[in-house]
Amino acid sequence: MSATLASLRIRNLALVEELTWEPPDGFVVITGETGAGKSIILGALTLVLGERADKDLIRANADACAVEAVFEHVDDERITSLLAGHGAEPCENGRLFLKRTLPSQGAGKQFANGSPCTLAVLRSLGNLLVDLHGPHDHQSLFSREQQTALIDRFSGSSSLVAQFADARRALLRLLDEKTSLLQDEQGAAREVDLLTHQVNEIEAASLQNGEEELLLSRQRIASNARRIGELCAQLAAGTSGDNDSLTSKIESLTRLSRELRRLDPSPNGIDPACEAVFAATNDLAWAIQSYSSALENESTDLASIEIRLDTIQSLKRKYGPTIEDVVAFGEQARRKLSELLGRSERRGTLDTEISAAEAVTRLHGEKLSAQRSRASQKLAEKVRAGLKNLGFLKSDFSIALEALTVPSAQGNEAAEFLFSPNPGEPLRALRAIASSGEISRVMLALKSALADQDDIPVLVFDEIDANIGGEIASKVGAKMRELGRSRQVLCITHLPQVAAAASSQFVVTKEFKAERTRTSLVEATGGSREEEIARMLGGKSTSALAHARALLNEKIARNLGAGRLGA
Repeated sequence: MSATLASLRIRNLALVEELTWEPPDGFVVITGETGAGKSIILGALTLVLGERADKDLIRANADACAVEAVFEHVDDERITSLLAGHGAEPCENGRLFLKRTLPSQGAGKQFANGSPCTLAVLRSLGNLLVDLHGPHDHQSLFSREQQTALIDRFSGSSSLVAQFADARRALLRLLDEKTSLLQDEQGAAREVDLLTHQVNEIEAASLQNGEEELLLSRQRIASNARRIGELCAQLAAGTSGDNDSLTSKIESLTRLSRELRRLDPSPNGIDPACEAVFAATNDLAWAIQSYSSALENESTDLASIEIRLDTIQSLKRKYGPTIEDVVAFGEQARRKLSELLGRSERRGTLDTEISAAEAVTRLHGEKLSAQRSRASQKLAEKVRAGLKNLGFLKSDFSIALEALTVPSAQGNEAAEFLFSPNPGEPLRALRAIASSGEISRVMLALKSALADQDDIPVLVFDEIDANIGGEIASKVGAKMRELGRSRQVLCITHLPQVAAAASSQFVVTKEFKAERTRTSLVEATGGSREEEIARMLGGKSTSALAHARALLNEKIARNLGAGRLGA
C-alpha cells in the first residue's frame, strides 16, 4: 500500500479553532457551502508541507496557529535518506509526523518526527508525498519545462536526465576554463615576464636569514679598521714587541721563580703562578696577532660588504621589509609563475578533454531524445484516450519535441503540449486554450496517464473541476474514482456528480456561536450524504433527494461492477 495522509490536525487557522481530520484511503471529497472554509483544510496541508505562510491566517485573538500531519505506510528510501541527512528521527512503523507552528510574533518552528527541521525539509518531504492542484495550479502545466518533465516521469527517464545534466555541467566547466585561459593572453605573457624577473632576481641573491645583521656588524668593524689596527699594534707592542714588553718581563720573572724553587722548594706556589701568567701572556699575544690578521682581511672586504648590503636593501624595498618577507615573496612568485607556465600545457590537454566531454554529453542527449520521442507518442495516445472518457469525443492531443538551439539542463529539446478540443480546429499550444474547464480535464487526463509511473502517493485537487457540469462532471468523477483505486485522492468540489463518485465524503460547515465563527468538518454517510448531494444539486426537495440517491446508487453499481464496494 502506498503512503496516505492518515491525520490532519489544525488549530487556530483562519476560521478553524480546532479540527482533526482522519481521511480514509481512496477517493475522498470535501464539500460544503461557499465560504464555509473548504480550502482552509487543504491550505493547512500546504502549510505543514512547507509552503509560504501569511500570519494573517492566524485566528483572531490567538497567539499562534499550528498544523500537524501524520502519514502512514511511508516506505520510500528518499524520505529515509532525507530525514537522516537532516538529523531527524526515522519513520517508525511507516509513520511520518510533521508539525508546523506559526506564532503571531517571531519565527515559526517546524518538526519532522519530533526533530526540528527547516521549511526546505518540509517542502522536500511534501514533494515526495503530495501532488496538489488548485484552480490556478494548472498554470504550471503551461510551462514547457514542466511538460518536458512530465514526459520524463512517464518514460522513467529521470536517471538519463541526471546523467545528461551532469555531463553538460562538466562540459560547461571545461568550456569556462578554456575561455578563462584564452582571455588576455598578452596580459598573461607580461605577467610571466615580470614574475620570471622577480624570481630570478631573488634566487640570484641567495639570501640567508640573519645575513643582514652579520653584514652590518662586519661593516662597522671594517669601517673602523685603521683605529682598530692602531689599538692592536699598541697591544702587540706592549705584550711582545721588545725587551720592555710584558712577555719579556713575565719571562724574566719566570726564570727567577724557577731559580728560587731550585734553591728553596718550599714556596711551591710561586713557580706555578709565574708559569700560568707566562702562558696567559703568550695566549694574549697570539689572540692579538690573530685578530690583527683577520682585521686586515675585513678591511679589504669593506667594498664587497657594502655592495651586498645595497643588494639586500634594494630587494627589501621591492619585495618586503625583511629578508624573510623577500624570500616568501619569491616563493609565491615562483608558484604563480609555475601556474602560468602550466597554462599553456593545460590548453594542450583541455581541447582533448572538451572533445571527450562533448561526446559523452551528445551520447546521453541522444539517448534521452530517443526515449522522449517514444514516450511522447505513448503518452499522447493515453491522454487522447483519457480525454475521450472525459467527454472530448473528437478532440486531439499531441506532443511536439522542439530541438533547442542551445541545450538546457533538461536536454536537447523542449516539449510542447498541443491540443484541439473540437474537430476541424488546428492543434494549438495548450497555453493558448482559454477554457479552464478544458484545461482541468486535460490535467486530469494527464494525471490518469501518469498514474502508473507517478510515485507521488497522495493527489489533492482543489476545485479543478470548475466550469464543467452534467455528463462531463460524471466522467470527471469516474476518472478520479479510478485514480483513487491506486492512491489516496483528496478533492474539494462543488459538483454533485463528482462528490457522488467518491468513496468517502466530508462536509465543511460554518457556525456562529459565542460571537465567534467556527468551521467544522464531519463525514457524511447514509442519509446525511444524500442530503448534502441534494443540496449541491440545488436544494433538499424530494426530486433533489431522489436525484442524489440515484447518483449514489449509480456509483455503487459501478463499484460493484469493478469488484469493489462503494461507500
